[in-house]
Amino acid sequence: MILSPLDWVIVGIFFMVLLSIGYAASFRAGTNTTNFFLSGRNMPWWLLGVSMVATTFSADTPNLVTDIVRSEGVAGNWLWWAFLLTGMLTVFVYAKLWNRSQVMTDLEFYELRYSGKMAAFLRGFRALYLGFFFNVMVIASVSLAFIKIAAVMLGLQPGVALIIASVIVVFYSSLGGLKSILWTDLFQFSFAMFGAVIAAVYILGSPEVGGLSNLLAHPNVSDKLSLVPSISQPELFVSIFLIPIAVQWWAVWYPGAEPGGGGYVAQRMLAAKSESHAVGATLLFNFFHYALRPWPWIIVGLASLVVFPDIASMVERYPDVPVQYIQNDFAYPAMLREFLPAGLLGLVVASLIAAYMSTTASQLNWGSSYLVNDFYGRFYKPEATETEKVSFGRFSTVALMVASVLLALVLQNALQAFQYILMIGAGTGLIYILRWFWWRINAWSEISAMIAAGTFSMMFILIENFAMLRLEGGLVDVFGFQTSMSYWNVIKLVGTVALTSATWIVVTLLTSPVDDATLRSFYTRIRPGGPGWRAVVDQAQKEGVTLTKEQDLRWDVPTGILCMILGTTMIYSLLFMTGNLLYANWGTAILLGGTAATSGYLLTRYWSKLRMS
Repeated sequence: MILSPLDWVIVGIFFMVLLSIGYAASFRAGTNTTNFFLSGRNMPWWLLGVSMVATTFSADTPNLVTDIVRSEGVAGNWLWWAFLLTGMLTVFVYAKLWNRSQVMTDLEFYELRYSGKMAAFLRGFRALYLGFFFNVMVIASVSLAFIKIAAVMLGLQPGVALIIASVIVVFYSSLGGLKSILWTDLFQFSFAMFGAVIAAVYILGSPEVGGLSNLLAHPNVSDKLSLVPSISQPELFVSIFLIPIAVQWWAVWYPGAEPGGGGYVAQRMLAAKSESHAVGATLLFNFFHYALRPWPWIIVGLASLVVFPDIASMVERYPDVPVQYIQNDFAYPAMLREFLPAGLLGLVVASLIAAYMSTTASQLNWGSSYLVNDFYGRFYKPEATETEKVSFGRFSTVALMVASVLLALVLQNALQAFQYILMIGAGTGLIYILRWFWWRINAWSEISAMIAAGTFSMMFILIENFAMLRLEGGLVDVFGFQTSMSYWNVIKLVGTVALTSATWIVVTLLTSPVDDATLRSFYTRIRPGGPGWRAVVDQAQKEGVTLTKEQDLRWDVPTGILCMILGTTMIYSLLFMTGNLLYANWGTAILLGGTAATSGYLLTRYWSKLRMS
């Protein structure tokens, strides 16, 4: 047995507390779909914000960060740090718009914004694509991390571990819906964050690592500490910093960082009791996600380079674990097993199980909401009662979990799944940003974007598999063109984004616009304002129709963008202030702290100028 009896007692207590919270919060959750999927639309900002960050804090997240740190150094995290720009744009521009829409899911938006059969097709197709296929991929990737934790720390076979965890997740998520998930998320995030910090502190103090100063001076670590890749290394600078910060954040659709908001983030914004609570929730989420969480995982990732300098050393240390599971992301659970004592090991294992369950439960409820509201209730059985919809929601929750477990057993590492998801969503982000503010975008715009993103992504994948020759020195040859693998990845992303964006823009201009009645209804409900809707407003005025009194007020999107910039500056400053404190760069840390305080003060001044209820 890897865990001691004390460890198992701690894990058992965790499960009992979790199930008790989920059951206590479940009352009245099954009365209708609004309660089951949106908790009655009366949730406070702090609970929703914590739930968002708990959902993004899965068991695979520390594994992914460890993989990035070992492969690319600390600066490699710009692959996901860049999405802060997306998050802050959602906070100050889109959160209140989503709350105003009062839709059940973000897919219902399609028939609010667009018209005709293609709007209905788009809603139904994406309900199946995102609600089932894409969602299964995401849950499978986090289940893969749980498999590795179970193999290293619980001594359980992958199938057994997933079945046990899945039964518990399905029980409380299907019983109480979003309300149970929100309250269990609060408990699980607190527990998971505590476990991550304790693990990092204890591993740093181990004799093998020898404290923070020895870790930072170790030759396996010292060249991986930069927070931003040096411009003197143009390959790294372009691939892991410049492209993510210049293109990826607005161009790529990724769960939890959707341009314009979407998915489970939109679900939480729709569950908020007011526009201001929706904004507060998404701001708290971004603060926790980027400024608070990364460093404990980064520290463990760096320490793993001292103990396990390469994959071969982990294979040698764990001969009983299938080789397919031992990649760079395997180092995180391996470090926990190597150094944590009885009692503390059980606490950290429980915290990782908490992280896995919070993400899985949210993904299940979110995916089920699509299948129920945007497919079953909209197309398959429009006359279904609320009780029938909730029953189907519970059934689809089980089906999603079963499919995800099966897929998880064939994946290999967390970074692999992360890169596939980025490629699938490449090029679609811009349309999700502009569709709120440019009347000309229609259902064909989004359909063409989806088709183009899938087609061009597949094109680059086929080229990589069949036309690429891997040369010595990390170079690759594509149709006689030689470059590095890093630059090839940049070409894939930028190429997919450019081709996809050009496709949907051309299709938009060549197809008929949305009908006037739908455009006017959308404008009246959402009140987006701005020059992108001027043609619609002017035409209505010519016909003697006043769309809304809000058109006479100042358009506050520029103020929202200013708040986005200030909020981004504040959170990045806090993130790098923490890093410089750990590196003992006191002067830089003080300067960043001052920048964060100044940005935060200015943010409060301009935030109050945004129009919100």
